[in-house]
Amino acid sequence: MNRSLKIALMCGLAATVASCGTVKRAIPFLDKGDGPKAVASQGERISILEFEQQLAPSPALSGRDFFVPGPQSVSAWQQPGRNAENEIGHVIAAPEFAIAWKRDIGASSDRLAQVMAPPVAADGRIYVLDGEATVSAIDAGTGSVVWRKNLGTDERDSGRRRFGISLGGGSSGGGFGGGVAVTGGKVFVTSGYRHVTALDAASGEVAWQYEADLPIHGAPTVSGGRLFAVDVDNQLIALDINTGAQSWSYRGITEPARIMRASSPAVSGDTVIAPFSSGQVVALRAINGQPVWEEVLSRTSRTNALSELRDIAGRPVISRGFVYAVSQSGVMQSLDLRTGAPKWELPIGGVNAPLPVGDVVYVVSKTGELTVINRESGQIYWTRDLNEGRVREEGGWFFGMGKRTIRPTWSGPVLASNRLVLVNSEGQLVAFDPKTGAQTATINLGAPAYIAPTAYNGALYVLTDDARLISIR
Repeated sequence: MNRSLKIALMCGLAATVASCGTVKRAIPFLDKGDGPKAVASQGERISILEFEQQLAPSPALSGRDFFVPGPQSVSAWQQPGRNAENEIGHVIAAPEFAIAWKRDIGASSDRLAQVMAPPVAADGRIYVLDGEATVSAIDAGTGSVVWRKNLGTDERDSGRRRFGISLGGGSSGGGFGGGVAVTGGKVFVTSGYRHVTALDAASGEVAWQYEADLPIHGAPTVSGGRLFAVDVDNQLIALDINTGAQSWSYRGITEPARIMRASSPAVSGDTVIAPFSSGQVVALRAINGQPVWEEVLSRTSRTNALSELRDIAGRPVISRGFVYAVSQSGVMQSLDLRTGAPKWELPIGGVNAPLPVGDVVYVVSKTGELTVINRESGQIYWTRDLNEGRVREEGGWFFGMGKRTIRPTWSGPVLASNRLVLVNSEGQLVAFDPKTGAQTATINLGAPAYIAPTAYNGALYVLTDDARLISIR
């Protein structure tokens, strides 16, 4: 089962069963209509997840090339999205596309723990967070552990971890989640254990710790002397990075249902772009939290009960004065950073951050479609089904009943050394041609991966669901 949809599956079960033609024929009272019925031909299948996703390449762009800048070296990846704007660009990383080393970093994902935090890097070290709030500093060249610090071991948190007790609105039990950022000689960590902690980057010693009211499953963004993070109740908090004192807070619309991803705000100058599980994208003043504009990326579908989950699980990205964001419910928009006015909108639902680079924006949908969009017009150059040849069926315990379709989940992309690189729930790191979408290389990671790679000093770093950090050279 794809981990990013676990929370949502129960929500859609009743609606899916009620709409099933087989069940209606077996239980006649479910359908009282007397008029003619439209019946699908035998053997024909229509995906309810893709039914309303009307994406087609633009005839005006057929055969036209687009500009992608050359790769640039990366000497620091300090935020979950590389920088405060979450703009990755085209990086030099892993030209040989081969595994250099692997390192276990702690607790893997299980019923109460989830590995969700993207690795960050600076000063020759990779900083990672495992499923139980243990931070590790790893030598980027050798994979050796420099130091480790557990941030979820007090008596209150241990009891909650042991029994899976929920201690706050929106918490699903366990102290999983959170994220890491590094800057100014400090490592900043948010956690599902209701802590925000600043550690000395050299030694791992605690500089300060802020006690949050609720768990923070999202990752932090640090900019302009402040740390920004969103808790499970859709409250954005801003902390002083020197003292840990709260500067201000802003509460969005409460929405407890969310996707298991460590999204993080984007910051450009004095503007903070905050993503919420309600589907809200809110622009606020970084200095005082005053709202500037708000847009809701929400689209309800009659054929997809999962569209009721409006979470913006992928990081919003700021690039060239525009905000690019995509929601789980099926809306992707390009928004003016100053005013919030939409430039264009597409019916794309996803849980990954868009990748604007050069003339285009790359995005991967929740159904596994890689789409290339003209960033000015919103027109589509091409789409590629990443799951072509990868979809399979399991089950069928009684006359074929109980079968379920297994569709891999994809995370990314990162544009590295002229390759579009993604990871998937089948445990693969896969490279595609950024101009054509053709698959060019594959590495077997040995475990599912749900976090897009991090680039640093010529290498890619992948954190798998079994808490293994892998260096790709």
